[in-house]
Amino acid sequence: MSLSAPFDPDKDNQMSGFSSFLSQLESLFGGDFDFSNPMMWIYIISFAIIPFFMLYAQKFQSRVILGEISKSLLKLKTMKETARKESIDYVKTAVRTSVSNDPAAGVDKFLEYFTIMPVDLDPFGIVRKLDHIMKTRDDRLHAEVKKMCADANDLEVSKIENILEAATALNMIYKIVRHFYLMGKRTTSMFVLVQLQMVMPLLLEEAEALQKAIYAFKRGQPIGDGIGPMVVGKMMLGKEKKLAAKETVYTEDEYKGRKLYLVKAEGPAGTVGRPGEAITRLAGDLGMKFDIIVMIDAALKLEGERTGDIAEGIGAAIGGIGVDKYQIEDAVTRLDIPVYAVIVKQSVQDAITIMRKEIADASEKVRSTVYSVIEDRATEGQSVMVIGVGNTMGVGQ
Repeated sequence: MSLSAPFDPDKDNQMSGFSSFLSQLESLFGGDFDFSNPMMWIYIISFAIIPFFMLYAQKFQSRVILGEISKSLLKLKTMKETARKESIDYVKTAVRTSVSNDPAAGVDKFLEYFTIMPVDLDPFGIVRKLDHIMKTRDDRLHAEVKKMCADANDLEVSKIENILEAATALNMIYKIVRHFYLMGKRTTSMFVLVQLQMVMPLLLEEAEALQKAIYAFKRGQPIGDGIGPMVVGKMMLGKEKKLAAKETVYTEDEYKGRKLYLVKAEGPAGTVGRPGEAITRLAGDLGMKFDIIVMIDAALKLEGERTGDIAEGIGAAIGGIGVDKYQIEDAVTRLDIPVYAVIVKQSVQDAITIMRKEIADASEKVRSTVYSVIEDRATEGQSVMVIGVGNTMGVGQ
């Protein structure tokens, strides 16, 4: 008597389904499916994983990018808080007798200060509006610092202003990065996160430069941007200085039969002066005649160029928001005065941190280049204005 296994329809269906799956694999790989071949299992696992990654790869990538940005954001936060603490400590220690209470509230108020740019729908008169707003801003910030440090001298006030400006910039960078980080995290938008990830190395470089700038401002040391005032300041030594505009001085000199008018921001306080107003006043109100103008300034170098290299060019060599540049260009166009430029190449980091040796060593070569331009472009008996453009922190005259 023989025993037979009971009939199980579910098991039969499973076996037939698996057989059908194997036959499909055989037709897919073009032959018999061999369970002992590990490559076959790799192929099968790969086909199983691909749909998973198609569904969840973007979310996984978003989490990786968020993690990287989060680390950078933590660095920015540390820099921002360090800059705030250094600002408060400097006010307490450098001008201790003038601080009647804790300056933390005043510093925090300064860090959140903002300026609203004028409407530019109609460009006519926009420079005049900008000039008015920026002068109002500068006067207000100066008054706030004087209020916080009533007995501080002008040099200490300028140091504190520059320190707070750098701390404010750091605070703004941190807040903007935090804004896009949280928005990208909330919306899981790859477009926002990827763009933020791409610019983050540049933002960190700028933040580190601002942190180093605070170190220079606290000690009143020259920064890279001060190469223009440094060159002209050396040419001014031993000569009588007169006021050309607010925080801007000039003196008269002579070089090989040419009359020289040397102009720079008044140092050693940290200011860029108002060279645009100086030219307008000297050429307009005082009626001085200039045959050529030579401007000396720091300029951003391209990657691969060497710090401290010198180049000559044409035009108003001056940065900033554009008010002084407009005033200079307007005056020289109206009076038909050619403008020549001598620049010293450096990076953004070099410009706002302690002056590097390569930049300082270039000063003599810059002066020789300026004299060469004067000899080539001005004849004996003509008048030349030489302007040193830049922040004159730690640079006298």
